[in-house]
Amino acid sequence: MSKIDSRLYDYLVDHSNDITDKWLAAREEKKGSVYSADVDESIEELLRKQNRLTNLTVASTLLEEKETFKKQKDQWAREVAESRVDSNTPIHEVQAALRSARTVYWHFVKKFVELNKNEVTHEDIVRWGTVLHAAFDDLNIKFSEMYFRLMMRRLSAQQSLIEELGSPVIPIAASKGILPLVGDIDTVRAKSILEQIPEKCVEAKISHLFIDLSGVSIIDTMVAHQIFQIIQVLSLLGIKSTMTGIRPEIAQTAVQLGIDFSGVDSFSSLQQALGKHSSEKLGE
Repeated sequence: MSKIDSRLYDYLVDHSNDITDKWLAAREEKKGSVYSADVDESIEELLRKQNRLTNLTVASTLLEEKETFKKQKDQWAREVAESRVDSNTPIHEVQAALRSARTVYWHFVKKFVELNKNEVTHEDIVRWGTVLHAAFDDLNIKFSEMYFRLMMRRLSAQQSLIEELGSPVIPIAASKGILPLVGDIDTVRAKSILEQIPEKCVEAKISHLFIDLSGVSIIDTMVAHQIFQIIQVLSLLGIKSTMTGIRPEIAQTAVQLGIDFSGVDSFSSLQQALGKHSSEKLGE
């Protein structure tokens, strides 16, 4: 690292807090944004801490040891992305804030040039412009990558939860359970139910499952076949199935499709089915 690069590095590090103060002062009030000028003290302190890390990370690109920048860049992206995902901050707001940070940062570089105009050459300015702007670009790219990864992980977890809640097996006794299906069942959801329900029944040691369709309004050809397959799979596992809440239009669909549910107990309501089996001991 050249002597003048070293001096610029020291200057930027020494003025890191000043850079942060100027960046924070440039904020405007924006309702609901983590970057709003009127956020509470705890959020402002978090922004202050993260911007200081931004300043030090960008300055480290002036060092000869390039591995330092890479490590600090990864740390910065992870910390900022995690906090912005937690606060549901849109990615464009982060990019706008980073652009503002870049503008303020370059302002201090220009101040250094003015203070040392007899020593700084045109080549130095061009080099710093290339290196420092590239550092901000790298931060933006790394942040976007980390943000996307975390959001996809969150969406995957939410989807798993939705699927879990969409096909719950509710034990009502030691060996009996209810599968209440609600809403429209499309092919994707039906496939998910087919994959999950047998395993859930085995885990819960269910020997008799009541499949309640009273909350289902529409069943298409593929879904009807999937439900029939679920019953077949459960039968192979030694689990008895009882269908309840079958609406007339659903029954007509099954008949038109030639799906034979004659071997499956069916009742117009869950209450009727449970009443029919009330003579059985629920624990057996």
